[in-house]
Amino acid sequence: MDPKVKQALDITLQNWQTMTSYQSDEKEAVADQFQSSFYVFIDTVSDWVLRQEPMPQTLDEMLAIDMIQDIFDLLPAPLHLNLETELELMIDGVEREDEDKYD
Repeated sequence: MDPKVKQALDITLQNWQTMTSYQSDEKEAVADQFQSSFYVFIDTVSDWVLRQEPMPQTLDEMLAIDMIQDIFDLLPAPLHLNLETELELMIDGVEREDEDKYD
């Protein structure tokens, strides 16, 4: 796995674990930290995808990439749809604005 993607994924997974086990009034702050790390991870994956030759043209092509499969294997199931959606946006060339990431 690409080292930058792996690092961003590890941070996201740590924040997911923290968020799902947190039992406090600060849960919103922990959720915000997870959300922020998730979008940093998505940006890192996007940077990697854009460097691929040839770049995947369909979601099926994207999902056939070993690294993407490894990510799905490591990512908690509730985040699979989010990742698929972000991968489709990458394929379509849609770049989210920062405020769109958090709404």
